[in-house]
Amino acid sequence: MILGEWIFVGCRNDLVKKILKCPICSADMSVTEDEKSAVCCGARRHCFDFSALGYLSLAMTGGGGDSKQAVVARSGFLSSGYYEKAANAILDTVCKYLPEKPIIIDAGCGEGYYTSKLATISSVTLGFDLSKHGCMHAAKRAKKEGKENLMYATASVFDLPVKDGAANAVVNIFAPCAENEYSRVLCDGGYLFVVGAGKDHLMGLKKVLYSNVYENAERADLPQNMDHIETVNVSYNITVEGKENIEALFSMTPYYWRTSQEDKLKLTSLEGLTTEIEFQINVYKK
Repeated sequence: MILGEWIFVGCRNDLVKKILKCPICSADMSVTEDEKSAVCCGARRHCFDFSALGYLSLAMTGGGGDSKQAVVARSGFLSSGYYEKAANAILDTVCKYLPEKPIIIDAGCGEGYYTSKLATISSVTLGFDLSKHGCMHAAKRAKKEGKENLMYATASVFDLPVKDGAANAVVNIFAPCAENEYSRVLCDGGYLFVVGAGKDHLMGLKKVLYSNVYENAERADLPQNMDHIETVNVSYNITVEGKENIEALFSMTPYYWRTSQEDKLKLTSLEGLTTEIEFQINVYKK
């Protein structure tokens, strides 16, 4: 089991009691009166202290996920607005199906760009990611924006420290799709939104890097046991300005790890890059 570290923004005891379970024994949890610790109601009374950085460590082992450098690069790129149209389409799709003020889990939340938007329509949004750096960055963003209905944790999406049936929706954006775990934490009639690359996503970037370019295949980890409601495609073009933003975009993709050093050098001479953006949003119901 991969445990995690809760990062609370505007800690609320009633939210902890309603949604969380102890990552060690699965018992209910609550926050102490001084809000410096969280304890579980199990026989061993597992206790977890809030750090000076504002997060509660629940990890038995640390590490995993994106590095600090990768988080900073991604945050800078996303903050420039290149993916805003796609992010708004995700938000509109989620709003279409959910009740007013739902509880939402962002599974694989990264640095919190999409999570922050989801929090504008929810009573509570919980972001999970393996990267401690990503969750800390996200928590700082939420505090700066004054969003007290956000909670972040470093944790595996395959083992979420959340009670059964606690969420109205799980949103999964370019992260592993753990269907069984998502189904467990969803209430009856809850929705799962799985977002991946459309067939032409980043085609312009790939044409610069490679001689032979192929369309993207459909995600191989789409749910098999939930009801598929619809697929929403979002497609538009962007022109990324500046070497730093181009490098940041490239570092966000799986191609970054699969591309030879020789092909990577093809990006260094570019001052601008025009490419297709295509998100595929698949909607499922429990």
